[in-house]
Amino acid sequence: MASTEENIQRSGSGSDAEKPTVEHTNAANTNAVDGDNINHVEHGQRTVEDMEGAGGLKGLIANPFVFATAVFASLGGLLFGYDQGVISGVLVMPHFMSTFPLNPTEKGFVVAILELGCWAGAWSAGYFADKIGRKFTIVLGTIIFLLGASLQAGAQTIGFLFGGRFVCGLSIGILSMVVPLYQSEISPPEIRGSLVALQQFAITVGILISFWIDYGTSTIDSDVQWRLPLALQLIIGLILGFGILFFPYSPRWLMAQNRETEALKVLTRLRRLPPDHPLVQEEWKEIKAIVEFDRQVERDRYPQYANGGSRARFMIGLGGYRDLFRKGIFKRLWLGCTLQFFQQFTGINAIIYYAPTIFQSIGLSGTSVPLLATGIVGVVNVVCTIPAVLFVDQFGRRKTLLCGAFFMAISHIIIAIIVGLFENDWPAHTTEGWVAVAFVYFFIGWVYPSEIFPLRIRAKAMSVTTSANWMCNFIIGLITPPMIASLHFGTYVFFAAFTVMMFFWVLFFVPETKGRSLEDMDVVFGDKSAVHDAELMQHIQAQVHENDAPPAEAVKQERSDVE
Repeated sequence: MASTEENIQRSGSGSDAEKPTVEHTNAANTNAVDGDNINHVEHGQRTVEDMEGAGGLKGLIANPFVFATAVFASLGGLLFGYDQGVISGVLVMPHFMSTFPLNPTEKGFVVAILELGCWAGAWSAGYFADKIGRKFTIVLGTIIFLLGASLQAGAQTIGFLFGGRFVCGLSIGILSMVVPLYQSEISPPEIRGSLVALQQFAITVGILISFWIDYGTSTIDSDVQWRLPLALQLIIGLILGFGILFFPYSPRWLMAQNRETEALKVLTRLRRLPPDHPLVQEEWKEIKAIVEFDRQVERDRYPQYANGGSRARFMIGLGGYRDLFRKGIFKRLWLGCTLQFFQQFTGINAIIYYAPTIFQSIGLSGTSVPLLATGIVGVVNVVCTIPAVLFVDQFGRRKTLLCGAFFMAISHIIIAIIVGLFENDWPAHTTEGWVAVAFVYFFIGWVYPSEIFPLRIRAKAMSVTTSANWMCNFIIGLITPPMIASLHFGTYVFFAAFTVMMFFWVLFFVPETKGRSLEDMDVVFGDKSAVHDAELMQHIQAQVHENDAPPAEAVKQERSDVE
């Protein structure tokens, strides 16, 4: 899956040096935060974090409107997961196979062309997110999705099926970038990670739903058997595209458009606090500082394009990508892209895309039994996502990667041995077949880059690593069916080899990022970018706190006029 944390870091706080402070010099700043009073500190300072509410479940309950907004936006992830998972069951349905008698290569392309569309969509998402806003980019993505889903469900020829898959991929590539961005930018810092994790969780739920719908329709004796699962995703798209219009804009996008009063109004609505509340005031200043930071970096690095214009914006964007190949930064880019490569070549998405086909290859006969086993894969996938999201920060990224690589390699090796020994006579070895199924479930249960990049290039660096993820995803989707058909147990040996290589690559090359600041990343990679960024951010924050006051009175007056 493509990573989405770059925008969390851009719209949130990074190292301690980046976090603004709040002057408390009179009792007027002792308003309530979520019902609790902020203690007055005369002539002292308190960080924004001192005023933040609780994180985790308590924080979600304390921010119901933000939570509801993020949950609704995560329907974009649900769409992704559904369209990613539904095709696995459709491919083995008898009526689909009679309508489209595909060879293994064509079957791989039906799956892989979605990822190719995702790759193209992800590259374009950033432009639309900045041009028309996060909210309307989600609307655009869902309109494209509705077109693609309609083409898939109504396909009469293989060309229409390919076209529908590619168009849906364009949409998913856009949504996979803009939904986490929107979620992170509306979230208070203390629950930002939990809310953005909703996207990954929603993807696994979408996969789960699609697997069981495939199983439920597999008994229908007509083309409805496969057209209905493909058509049902239209309902989710309609709900997302229409419903998101009733939710607020991203305050960071409003600030970038110089709509500062509107940004304060949105923050007031999201936080359920008055516009002159110190928490709202400081978050407004923090957002303004981040926007000014981006502008100042552009002015410092590209003074020749200070006059603006479309050509200037293009050249500034191109220059940002050129920076990725400088010493120190290129090491980080290589690390991020290689991690995305190994993520796909462990075979995780091969299981998701072709679970029924894989279960048939290890002895489960008929149509309904492999689909039932696939439905259980979806359940295991969802259940195992929960502790992964909750505890990755506790255990650390490197340790989690090493454990995952080790146990995935063991699973692949055992499946390869079982398939190699018994694939010629599965009816006489049903027990062994189910043992292989069990290790597929174990594999699913073991399923970084944004933290290693400096603030000013993080978005561009992540766009490159994310595109690497989609391209590797495309390759896996394309090659898996021919491998299963021709290599048999060698397919699992192939993936096992890459998981073993991943283990040693992580062991020798991947540094732990848990608890490390941006400055620590500079020490690891021999670069000074993050230190410079932190110093510049401190300077801008000081200027914003000294010179800029949120227009609280204007917002209060507007509310009064409306009332």
